Order: sequence, then C-alpha cells, then structure tokens
Amino acid sequence: MIKNVDEYLRELRQGLFGCDPALVQDALADAEEHLRLGLDLARQGEGAVPESEALQALIEKFGDPAEVASAYREIEAHSAPVLSPPPRSRSFWGRFFGIYADPRAWGSFLYLLCGLVTGCFYGMWAILGTSFSLISLILIIGLPVSGLFLLSVRGIALMEGRIVEALLGVRMPRRPLFVQEGLSWKGRFEALVTESQTWRSLVYLFLQFPLGALYSCVTFVLFGFSIKMTLYPFWYHVLGRPLITFAQPYFPPGWLVPFVCLAGFLLLPLTLHFTKRLGRWHGRYAKAMLVSKKHYV
Repeated sequence: MIKNVDEYLRELRQGLFGCDPALVQDALADAEEHLRLGLDLARQGEGAVPESEALQALIEKFGDPAEVASAYREIEAHSAPVLSPPPRSRSFWGRFFGIYADPRAWGSFLYLLCGLVTGCFYGMWAILGTSFSLISLILIIGLPVSGLFLLSVRGIALMEGRIVEALLGVRMPRRPLFVQEGLSWKGRFEALVTESQTWRSLVYLFLQFPLGALYSCVTFVLFGFSIKMTLYPFWYHVLGRPLITFAQPYFPPGWLVPFVCLAGFLLLPLTLHFTKRLGRWHGRYAKAMLVSKKHYV
C-alpha cells in the first residue's frame, strides 16, 4: 500500500527505468500534479477524508505506478519525434547523396542557421535579466523581480526544448516541472533557486549566445559557398563577380571552372552531413542541460 505521493513517484520512476529522461520527467510531473492537486481538493472539501484514503482513491482513478509506467511506455512508442531518417542505402554514393532526403539533416540545418537569432535573444535576455535582478536585490522588489526572471528562464528553456525536439528530433520535456500550489512567493522563489535545472537553463541561455552565432556563421558560409561554387559560371559570366576575395579578388582560370563547380556540387551534401552531426551533438548537449536531473537519477 502506497503511503504518500513521494513513495508513488519513487515506484513510478523505478517502473520507467531505462526510458528517456525527458519522458521520465514528464511522467513524474504529470503524476505529481494530479496527486497533489487531488489531495489539496480532498483536504478542502466538506467531510474531508484522511489523506491516506484520499490518496488511494486518487491512485485507483489515475492508476498504480506499474500501470502508469506501462501506459507511458506505450504512448511514447507512438509519439516519438517524427524526424525519422530515410532508408539507409548500401552504397557509399547512395548514403552520401541520400542526405538530401533526410529530414533530420534539414531540421539541423534550419536550427543551426537560425542560431544567430535565437542565440542573441537568449543571450541578451540572460545578460540583461541577470544584471537587472542583481541590481534590484538592493531594493525591496529584488526578490520578486529575480523570481519572475528565473520563471522566464524556465519558460524559455521549455520553449527551446520544443524547438530542439521539432528540428533536431531529440526527445525533450513537453511540460514544466510541477510546483506545488498554495506556496507563498518566498516558497516559490526557494523552489526555483534550489532546483538545479533553473541554473543549468540559465547557463544554457548564456552559452547559446556564442554557440548560436558560431552555428549560424559556419552553416551560412558553408552553404553559401557551396551554392556559389556550383553556380560559378553564372556568377562569373553574368554578374562578373570573383570566386573569392581576400587581399584581392580571385578569378579561377577557365580550365578550373568545371572543377570548381564539381567541388561545390560535393560541398553541399557535405555541409548537410556536417550540420546533421553537429545538430545531433547539440541535441545531446541540450538534453543534458534542460532535463531535470532529479527525475531520473
């Protein structure tokens, strides 16, 4: 017989052993919210029953930990990220050019290309919010302002996780962590400050500033240069532009133009392979930073 919510969550975590950490976080957050809110309503109602009886009634409706864990495993099997790769070709050239049909490659390409915009937003929000929160601590409004900023960090981190899941195909949390209702603003502030995910999310926003700019610049340069090389005859004969300019413009000799076009033709799929691998790395990094450790450790 389960005596309290913490024991239920412990058994549910054990039932989800081996599952994706983001799934575990969502399942535990759902269960905790349902049970704790149900207990609060039971306490407030007329003719309140003992907490143990109320908990058992809630478990009968919600399901025991084993049933809930089994249901989440089944749901996850049908709702995994949809960016599945195309059938793998046996030949080298089939795998090389098959990247054009890989939605994960294009999703990674789009995510990295937009990294400058998202990184600037995340970084500026983190820098300005942290600075203003530290300055406001000398005033009476310091703690509420800091609490609102940390709440916004958690919200932005959840939004970023949804973007990562949509474009990179990495399972991320789909709902926020449960915060018990009825807490005073000091209690909510303490819960925010003591939760490690808050600070890891803030560090993630800070680091996205340089990382996003790097992702965007590298992706744009590689993609743009591959297109320029592939279409170099048009670029030169119609527009009269050089292939590249350092100290001075460089125009390749005529015999080299076909090889320039061939190099550009090969550089484009290489760029997609590179962005797919980089997106895979960033997805693992985002999961490590934005998934709550306490839910699966």
